Amino acid sequence: MTTTSGFLLVLSIIVPIAGVLLAFVLGDRYVKLVACGIVPLASAIAMAILFALPQSNGPLVYLLGAWPPPLGVALRADGLSAVMLAATAVVISGVAVFAAPDFSPASTQARTPFAFWILLLAIWAALNTIFLAGDLFTLYVALELLTFAAVPLVSLDGRAETLRAAMRYLLFALLGSVLYLMGTALIYGLYGTLDIVLLSRRVSAEPILLVAAALMTTGLLAKTALFPLHLWLPPAHAGAPAAASAILSGLVVKGSFFIAVRIWFNVMPGLPGFAATQLLAALGAAAIVFGSVVALRQERLKLLIAYSTLAQIGYLFLMFPLAFDAAGRFQNGGALAGGLLQAFSHATAKAAMFMAVGSIYASLGHDRIMGLRGAARALPLSVLTFALSGIALMGVPPSGASLAKDLLLRSAAGNGQWWWEIGLQTGGMFTAAYVVLVLAYALAPSDKPIALAGPTRLIRDAAPLVLALCSLLSGLVPWGPYLPIPHDIGSYLPSLGTLSKLLFPVLGGAILAILLSPWPHALGSSTARNTLATVVGPFRRGCLAFGNLVEKGNETLCQWPAASISLLLLALMFGALMLAAI
Repeated sequence: MTTTSGFLLVLSIIVPIAGVLLAFVLGDRYVKLVACGIVPLASAIAMAILFALPQSNGPLVYLLGAWPPPLGVALRADGLSAVMLAATAVVISGVAVFAAPDFSPASTQARTPFAFWILLLAIWAALNTIFLAGDLFTLYVALELLTFAAVPLVSLDGRAETLRAAMRYLLFALLGSVLYLMGTALIYGLYGTLDIVLLSRRVSAEPILLVAAALMTTGLLAKTALFPLHLWLPPAHAGAPAAASAILSGLVVKGSFFIAVRIWFNVMPGLPGFAATQLLAALGAAAIVFGSVVALRQERLKLLIAYSTLAQIGYLFLMFPLAFDAAGRFQNGGALAGGLLQAFSHATAKAAMFMAVGSIYASLGHDRIMGLRGAARALPLSVLTFALSGIALMGVPPSGASLAKDLLLRSAAGNGQWWWEIGLQTGGMFTAAYVVLVLAYALAPSDKPIALAGPTRLIRDAAPLVLALCSLLSGLVPWGPYLPIPHDIGSYLPSLGTLSKLLFPVLGGAILAILLSPWPHALGSSTARNTLATVVGPFRRGCLAFGNLVEKGNETLCQWPAASISLLLLALMFGALMLAAI
């Protein structure tokens, strides 16, 4: 039944949509004013849902038209929904503050800011619908709205290369949509309903259901850009504005990831089988290695962060096998909590990273990594934001990623799946590698004075810094009312152990950066350079050859034939593994 607080759920969707409609009515001149009014209001609604949920006896529910499922459609907010609603509100608020000077009708072409603010609100409405939707078809509709709102963000400048990137994103995302819709149709034909709660009580390990799950999972992976289905991700970020990249990386890919979580953990927990969860995590582990190696070989800072997004997306999928036992039954809520915390931490930190890089690009006129010498002195807030975001993503206390990592490591130890512990630790070191690489250049002294393109704005630089701090301090938030976190997980207040948790990934990351990055190292002393080259030279040559091989593989995977074949093969593999588990 609809609860009193359940009305907040429909408001969280209606308010951004109302902002879109009002902006169309008022026109270009008032679009920014409308957005600036909607952002705090919608954020307040998200926080109201977050605070109302612990006071209720269960999920918050709103029945559209007062018709209960299966005849009607229900909106539901549980702990997972509340966490993602809060993450979306925090990130979009930060992006709005950051983008306000750039996307103002007085500062650029009138249609560009109009499109940006309209799309920002539309993405917010679509994401809130995904997090609250109670049935699989509403999820499909919201996912399509999210795609059609996100694609134009890639090509806001109207250049040919960004239009091509946007079209690539759209076409590949639509392939994923077709697979998801096919799976939804199979489930409806089998059970006569798409309501998540009703399905969770009716589903059984039937072949048609498992084929549907395989199709839906593969389609969602294409939209999430999980390796090897990342065809659209690097081109989309290459030419998009910094604010658009922050939304794409921080939030848009979380929509399809969240739906995958709903399907595997709520609709059919345990039915996909142990082997299928191992395949999903194996793709995640491959994404960590593949994305990080390619990131370390990028000349541009924005592309480095784009490929690091590919790696961090892979990190999210390591939770799937850790939440199930060898028989494929869901048994570990800590792994689920760890995955959602990682999603929250990644959303805030990666959005902050892209905005910091946007400020660096706007001030220096470029984002070449080897041209960042002296950037720390000229742009201290932007470099500090990048550093804090990187530290948060490494999994250093008291960050949310640290709490997530501990939950996942505990689950791996409890399930006896020690091989995923290696993947979790390696992910932190690879994150440290590209953070150390960038900071080594940014902190190095410049040979000549740096001439900034214009004055820096404190409030513009403060927005990503606040997001970075949100990620770094999110481990201190009491997540217990929302996520199944064990009571004995431990304290995340800074301590002497924090230093050791920081040093281990940083030292490992520094070694990986030296071995895998092909660019000259930013060491001030030529003697130090020569000594380093003598010691690690043979190892580095082997690692560079491996990096060349990975980069060529990436070029192949980012071609349409390879990406299409990968999509088909993954659908077949998931289907075969799920059917074999019956």
